[in-house]
Amino acid sequence: MKLTLWGVRGSIPVPGPETVRYGGNTACLEVRYGPENKLLIVDAGSGIKPLGDKIVREELKNGPIKAKLFLSHTHWDHIIGFPFFTPIFIPGTELELYSPINYEERSVEEIIGIQLSYQYFPVRQSELAAKISYQSLKEDTLDLGDGMVIKTKFLNHPVSTLGYRFEYDGKAICTLYDHEPFRNMFPSDPEDPDYDAAVAAEGEAVAEEENARIRAFLSDADVVVHDTQYTLEEYTNKFTGWGHTSYEYAIKSAHRSRVKQLLFFHHDPLRTDDQLDELLAGYRAKIAGQTSMQIDLAREGTTVEV
Repeated sequence: MKLTLWGVRGSIPVPGPETVRYGGNTACLEVRYGPENKLLIVDAGSGIKPLGDKIVREELKNGPIKAKLFLSHTHWDHIIGFPFFTPIFIPGTELELYSPINYEERSVEEIIGIQLSYQYFPVRQSELAAKISYQSLKEDTLDLGDGMVIKTKFLNHPVSTLGYRFEYDGKAICTLYDHEPFRNMFPSDPEDPDYDAAVAAEGEAVAEEENARIRAFLSDADVVVHDTQYTLEEYTNKFTGWGHTSYEYAIKSAHRSRVKQLLFFHHDPLRTDDQLDELLAGYRAKIAGQTSMQIDLAREGTTVEV
């Protein structure tokens, strides 16, 4: 398998001189596998625009474009690039779009349809030239019948969100974003008037069980692309409950799961490249000699062979 990063920032695209080294586009990953170089895409943030242009430029001459697009969820920064994905305007394109089941009123097809309405975009969903199918996913295992097996896991985020595990030829690539650790939602301070010892204990047990399931999902993966929008201090003091993870937690969780390579992803849009470099150097120094796991920053344009 080959993993190429087309968008690695979170929340909003941030082009400019202070983000040029790691890239300013939002989430989009490309996975290629097998002798036919089959195409899987994870998320349709602004990074899907240059990916689509490259596909059309280099591959359209070989025949119609076929791809599977897996959305982690439908927050804006993860779908903002979809209307600009050039293959959807080309006859013969076949795109299978997968997304977490939506427990609210609208399906993902309706959500994309709203995005592709005249109020927001000049081309409507019904006017697209590509053949697009829409499928909702829960926690499941998809066997594509060609050696590729895809497993899904619900994450902890303010909307239904899935992590994906791609397994092929004995190797595994996992995506885990947007996500924050599960935590006890009940009062744990005995001085709190709503404190109940039994309920607090149950809440702790449930949170630990869910976090253990996340670690099992990541277990022995060759590459994990993990949400690390915040430092532990930022997460604890200001951003608990926002649906994102700290670097410290990602490192600890991935190490316990025996992950071989951890890529920090969903970089805070306010974080400059220089600040990212400083953080990476600091975390590498902290874990030196304590783990064989490699850690690195997700960088737009990078390809990782697995």
